[in-house]
Amino acid sequence: MSGQQFDKIALIGIGLIGSSIARAVRQKGLAGEVAIATRSQPTLDRARALDLGTSYTLDAGEAAKDADLVIVSVPVGASGSVAEEIAPHLMPGAIVTDVGSTKASVVAQMLPHMPRNVHFIPGHPLAGTEHSGPDAGFPELFQGRWCILTPVHGTDKAAKRKLATFWEALGSKVDEMDTEHHDKVLAIVSHLPHIIAYNIVGTADDLETVTESEVIKYSASGFRDFTRLAASDPTMWRDVCLHNKDAILEMLARFSEDLAYLQRAIRWGDGEKLFDLFTRTRAIRRSIIDAGQDTAAPNFGRPADGSKS
Repeated sequence: MSGQQFDKIALIGIGLIGSSIARAVRQKGLAGEVAIATRSQPTLDRARALDLGTSYTLDAGEAAKDADLVIVSVPVGASGSVAEEIAPHLMPGAIVTDVGSTKASVVAQMLPHMPRNVHFIPGHPLAGTEHSGPDAGFPELFQGRWCILTPVHGTDKAAKRKLATFWEALGSKVDEMDTEHHDKVLAIVSHLPHIIAYNIVGTADDLETVTESEVIKYSASGFRDFTRLAASDPTMWRDVCLHNKDAILEMLARFSEDLAYLQRAIRWGDGEKLFDLFTRTRAIRRSIIDAGQDTAAPNFGRPADGSKS
């Protein structure tokens, strides 16, 4: 699916997600203009050097002028300030969306600033890597991945369909949830795994004499893959924890209960409980592969040299 869908797209933030959108939009010819805004001059200069857009500015409001699609791609804690900055410059009928990993907080921050004559449709592409910055993006990032829209009450159906068509053109499959349900689902499938990874890698780092010798030297696939998650953008994940804390704390409590169950099974040598748990979780891995959300290829299909596929 290709062909121009918007006259001008404004990308507010040009990290992994924003730069991947920019590359895919250019590859597929989805917009006449792509305006890029970021707060950092070095980042903006790098985006220009990579030729990611047609105009570049440190002023989000300037980028949003005359844009019929505005995509906010910043850490969720900055969503409110960005919304306030762009609001006076939004043209009537514009679609404003975001890519944040939490939705209730983003709606609470952005919606009060949105003019009544624009279409605010929060979104979340479930795609990413541990890398960040404009160099990290690639146009295939969204291919076969889900993008979840969380429309607010009274959202225009035609605008929602137009935004869904845009994400489909990037290669995504589109689904719809309410904000609270989204945040609970993402707390278990994304936020909790990252928190666990950060914690495990942090524990290893606390054991300095071990970390500097045996843990790093002999990292097998399990610990190595935890470090991949734990290498994700610290600012983004700090904001996720602070802005989805209720759902995350609920999932952490459930996880702690299940971990205690596993601990008891190990302590008492209950092999049957251990086998049942490991059999059930193995089936979940297979179902993820069957759903096309990962591959059974060695090393999860990642190139041996660590380059982007």
